[in-house]
Amino acid sequence: MGPGNVVASASDSAAGPGPDYARLALREPGSIGAVARLARAGALDAWLRRLLPDTPGVALVAVGGLGRRECTPHGDLDLILVHTGVPGIDELAASLWYPIWDARMGLDHSTRTVAESLDAAHDDVKVALGLLDARHIAGDPALSAQLSRAAVDQWRRTARRQLLRLRELVEERHAAHGELAYLLEGDVKEAAGGLRDVGVLRGIGVAGVADALPPQVRAAATRLLDVRDALHVSIGRRNDRLRAQERLQVAELLGLADGDALLRRIGLDARTVSWSLTDAWRSVQRWNTAATRGGDPRAREAVAVRRPIARDVVAADGEIVLARAAVGPHPDPSLSLRVAAAAAQHQMPIARATLEWLARFCPPLPTPWPASARTALLTLLGAGTGLVAAWEACDRFGLTSAWLPQWTRLRGTPQHHPVHRFTLDRHLVQAAANASTWSREVARPDLLVLGALLHDVGKGLPGDHSEVGAELAREIATAMGLPPADVDTIATLVRYHLVLPDTATRRDLDDPATINHVAKLVGDTGTLELLQMLARADAQATGPAAWSGWKSKLIDDLCARVRKVLGGGQLPEPTLPDPALLAGPLPVVQVADDWVALAAHDRVGLLAAVAGCLATHKLEIVAAGTSTIGERAIIECAVNNRYGAPPDRELLAADLRRVGLDQLALPRRLGSGRKPAAGAEPRVIWGEATGATLLELRATDSPGLLFRVTSALAELGVDVRTARVSTLGADVVDAFYLVGDFDRDAVEAAVLAAV
Repeated sequence: MGPGNVVASASDSAAGPGPDYARLALREPGSIGAVARLARAGALDAWLRRLLPDTPGVALVAVGGLGRRECTPHGDLDLILVHTGVPGIDELAASLWYPIWDARMGLDHSTRTVAESLDAAHDDVKVALGLLDARHIAGDPALSAQLSRAAVDQWRRTARRQLLRLRELVEERHAAHGELAYLLEGDVKEAAGGLRDVGVLRGIGVAGVADALPPQVRAAATRLLDVRDALHVSIGRRNDRLRAQERLQVAELLGLADGDALLRRIGLDARTVSWSLTDAWRSVQRWNTAATRGGDPRAREAVAVRRPIARDVVAADGEIVLARAAVGPHPDPSLSLRVAAAAAQHQMPIARATLEWLARFCPPLPTPWPASARTALLTLLGAGTGLVAAWEACDRFGLTSAWLPQWTRLRGTPQHHPVHRFTLDRHLVQAAANASTWSREVARPDLLVLGALLHDVGKGLPGDHSEVGAELAREIATAMGLPPADVDTIATLVRYHLVLPDTATRRDLDDPATINHVAKLVGDTGTLELLQMLARADAQATGPAAWSGWKSKLIDDLCARVRKVLGGGQLPEPTLPDPALLAGPLPVVQVADDWVALAAHDRVGLLAAVAGCLATHKLEIVAAGTSTIGERAIIECAVNNRYGAPPDRELLAADLRRVGLDQLALPRRLGSGRKPAAGAEPRVIWGEATGATLLELRATDSPGLLFRVTSALAELGVDVRTARVSTLGADVVDAFYLVGDFDRDAVEAAVLAAV
């Protein structure tokens, strides 16, 4: 129970904050926002003053949220009872703390002299940081002021040591809680870019190192506090992690359209805080370096050396700044792009003052762009690892939207598929950075990195994002002044960027119809190689679950076959499995940590038996391929350990041999595995293939799904010639090439019932 649930009678003021505070903490819009936070602080101040008797040499000091007057509806109290060594202080403290506990409020408390408080702060950077928010509540104001002044003075005197330790703690916290900007269920206080980082920035500012809380950071912090208020009000208790089921109500309390609008605002504010903290740590590093060098004038002069690194761009004191000649009344419209490109190439941060000047004075780019702007953008995109930081810095100051007006819509857009680790805009930038890795594999690396930046530009708009995105990409490339042929290629890359991964993982690559279809879409080998590298860059920017050695092998195999057709040759012979699977008496079993294979006499239901065997060993099939050579059926599966310890290899191999001999009895309960959580309805899509009928199942993954589906097919006597199983996050797209005569309606009904 939190503060909003205590006392409802003014006569009971000794037991709780009273009706005014309770009203301010209720589930109503008026309990959210800066005014409400100040009102809650005022109500708590008044109540706490009544709890502390007038005792000389004693003061009640608030730190934390109450110290900053940022009281959330269901927050805790952080209080220090400061004294000068007066007798009976323990009894006095108990008389203060117990009414707070009786009110069922969270309390973090201490009873200390000023010297004891400073000793604790000297040894614990968290205590030292908290004392910077110390505010007098009741008792002796001179004693409170003494503590506050001494805490600030000690912080400044010990800042070099304290900030070093603080940075270590911040990095540990970030590693534990992740980046708030990219989390679908982030902790608005503890995650990177959250409210805890605002406190760190405040501490850096108090140390006198930098102006760590500029207006944009203060605004972002205020909005994050509003989110926390709304979250507390929504669920009626203290909780700083925004979960999916709470988004809509929190958004409504904040007057936002929906949960996506909420996530986007949180993400952009978190990125503002994160970038400012990174910038502040650089200031701390320069400050420490200057202090280490001491009074040596030559050392101080060396720090200020300006080194030209590009036209109108110099490096000074470890940062990218403008050359003096570039700061004029009529700057070049491509200047901001050239600054960003230089920063990315040299992997150096852009100075805050330079970004502010560019945002204010750099004119918009004309249409079409001048050649210098195109060159700078492509240099920026091709810079690899330096791209992300440079782009993020420019994005913080609105420069990216000045380059690409369409970017405004993409900024901070959440992607709800669990396989995605980034927001849409960051995913695109990461894909471009990844694409530069394979620039030497293609004839047109410039089109590769630009295509990577734009490949998902159509997401969030009605219709197929690839089709919509192709037209948007055409408009953008035209505005940049690319030649018409290059504009067409960019549009093609965006339109077909999913063709290779989707086909490779969902279709039979031995089917000539599959290869001819892809060749017709791609058109030429130059576009094929661009799409191949774009597929890699896109998948790796999506997240670990989107890429694997198995997927890479399939895409490479598909491209080799399509390249043969585009070159006018004949389709290559089907790729043969490992020779060991083709020789020797059956069955043949191979087992590795993430891979299993079985060669056995072909029979209806063999795939179902393999899937069931793997499920009993708690393995999930993330990709699978089957082929038949004569009477020998070969099943190869890429697997992940669903949970727990890896399976016993010898036991798994023995069970697979029993499957090959049709001697393994599977438990009955396996066929009734846990059903998936509610979501989109499963779909069956029919298609035609060479000598077979294609059944594609799209559904939510669940344990034993492949076993249930293939068992349903086996029970109907349907022969599966080839299967392609693809798992991506919580979703599966399984393609089965069925041969023989069967009733489509009956098969479809059986498959959907098995899901």
